[in-house]
This record gives sequence, C-alpha cells and structure tokens, in this order.
Amino acid sequence: MLELFKQPWPWYTSGAAIAFIMVLLLYFGKSFGVSSNLRTICTIAGAGKKVKFFDFDWKTQKWNLLFIFGGVLGGLISSTLLQDDQPLQLAAATIADLKAEGIVFNGTLNPTQLFGTDAIFSFKGFSLLLIGGVLVGFGSRYAGGCTSGHAISGLTNLQLPSLVAVVGFFIGGLVTTHLILPYLF
Repeated sequence: MLELFKQPWPWYTSGAAIAFIMVLLLYFGKSFGVSSNLRTICTIAGAGKKVKFFDFDWKTQKWNLLFIFGGVLGGLISSTLLQDDQPLQLAAATIADLKAEGIVFNGTLNPTQLFGTDAIFSFKGFSLLLIGGVLVGFGSRYAGGCTSGHAISGLTNLQLPSLVAVVGFFIGGLVTTHLILPYLF
C-alpha cells in the first residue's frame, strides 16, 4: 500500500484536491492564504499589545494554523516514510541550464551549492536569504496577501486586486529570473 504513495501522482490530482479545498472554503466563508498565519502567530506571541495590526481575535484563524501544521507534517511524512531512493529525473536542458549557472545536479531535489550549510552560512547565501525574506515579507503585506492567497483564493473569488497581484507576481518572477538571478550566481 505504501508503494502507491512512493510513485509520482499525475499533476491533476493536486489540482482536483485544491479545487475541493476551495469549494469547502467558499462554502464555509473562509479565505485561504499562508502569509496570514504569520500575523496569527505574532498575535499569539503577544505582538497585539504593541502593534494594532496584530490586535485581533486569533482564535478565528485556528483552522488556518492547522493547515500550516498539516503542510509541515505532510512534508515530513513524504520526506521520511514516502521517500523514493531513485534519483530525481530532470530534463537534459534543465541540467544544462543548471550547469551553466555553476550548479552541479547530483540527482537530489536540493542542490548543495544552493542549500548546503556552506552556501547558507556564507555571507552571500545569508545575505540572499535575509534580503529575500524581507522582500517577501514586505511584498506579501504590501500586496494584501501572498501568492497562494491571491492566486488560489483571490482568483477563485473573482477578486480584481488578486488578478492584478498575480500578474505582478509573474512579471516580478520573470524579471528576477532573466535579469537579476544570472548576476547572483
């Protein structure tokens, strides 16, 4: 039975699961977003005493905290119990692109040149993580939500601001990939 879960599932399986979850959220009048969990966690920690933004009834967001907990737990289960010993299969063109960027593909999901301790604790790696984290945090707050909130929940609810945000996310991703990223590696 466990072997069934070790094989890759078709892409449309996750699409159907996301659609099912969105129907449930619409039915119960909830909206989905991962970045709102940071606000909830800060509120639980007492940030509402100093900053008005964090002063709200966090208990209304317990379901969203369970979602994040489930995501972490699911990642842990899939990386331990459902781990496949076969090397990751990438297209030859992707491997060539990685090699051109100085990243040696060794069959693992997370290349050590990017995710190894040497890379993370180097000045460059730490700086990229810090600056990237600040930009993502600022951007998701400035945009009124994160990519998952706008792209999945906002578009499902036919919200025009979410469409504008998603278009901006894609433009930002393309600019970063083609104009900024080549100079970082």
